[in-house]
Amino acid sequence: MGSHTDATPDPLDHLPAPATEAGREGLDGLLADPGRAVIALDFDGTLAEIVPDPDQARAHPGAVPALAALAPKVASVAVITGRPAEVAVRHGGFAGVPGLEHLVVLGHYGAERWDAATGAVTAPAPHPGVAAVRAELPGLLAGAPDGTRTEDKGRSVAVHTRRAADPQAAFEALRAPLTGLAARHGLIVEPGRMVLELRPPGMDKGAALLDHVEGIGAGAVLYAGDDLGDLPAYSAVERLRTEGTPGLLVCSGSDEVTELRKRADLEVDGPAGVVALLGALARRLA
Repeated sequence: MGSHTDATPDPLDHLPAPATEAGREGLDGLLADPGRAVIALDFDGTLAEIVPDPDQARAHPGAVPALAALAPKVASVAVITGRPAEVAVRHGGFAGVPGLEHLVVLGHYGAERWDAATGAVTAPAPHPGVAAVRAELPGLLAGAPDGTRTEDKGRSVAVHTRRAADPQAAFEALRAPLTGLAARHGLIVEPGRMVLELRPPGMDKGAALLDHVEGIGAGAVLYAGDDLGDLPAYSAVERLRTEGTPGLLVCSGSDEVTELRKRADLEVDGPAGVVALLGALARRLA
């Protein structure tokens, strides 16, 4: 008789060890009682590669199979994204997938909720400042660098600089004027990976995660993200840990954003690494 670690390990089943004690406790808590665990994940950069045109982003080919294998073994799987919920569902290919009947997509940082069980989206009325910003933005961007583009998310508006000749310079040049525009209409600016998003205050992934975890009555939580917008969710997990709920913070690593690395318990290699982690968890819980 030998433990799993005594045998020759199958690389597909390998669960990477978190680098922190809190992370190891979070993983242990999830494995000990998966039926009370919440798996929460960002979409862009975590389940899908970052691409120059956000409309072309699609979930990693292994994401849906891995989630479908894992979801029936845990209390809940939630995708928490700044995108509209229906867009994330479409780009992720999440609808009508056996095994994902109880998947939840919390879009617009939790302002929208899509439930796989019903296929319905529930949401409050949009903030009036978004319409005002939408109307003024073309004038503000008239002299912006070539390659700057806007993305209308319905409940927020994003300005992308990834296609500019100097994406970082364009990003920095637009930060102050966009912040001023947002402030005039009661909005805030959320910076990300070559994107500045103008959205209502109080919408963040941390609030969305806490609300979902508390609604489930979770006994453990894993959160995976890649960008600055994921930091509130990291803070939420850190708060839950101080209150006795084990948590594991996963960073979908990139060279563009390093802030999450400093706080993560475990870093994996982009969406492919996230998918591998989800698959290994599903097999461990078999």
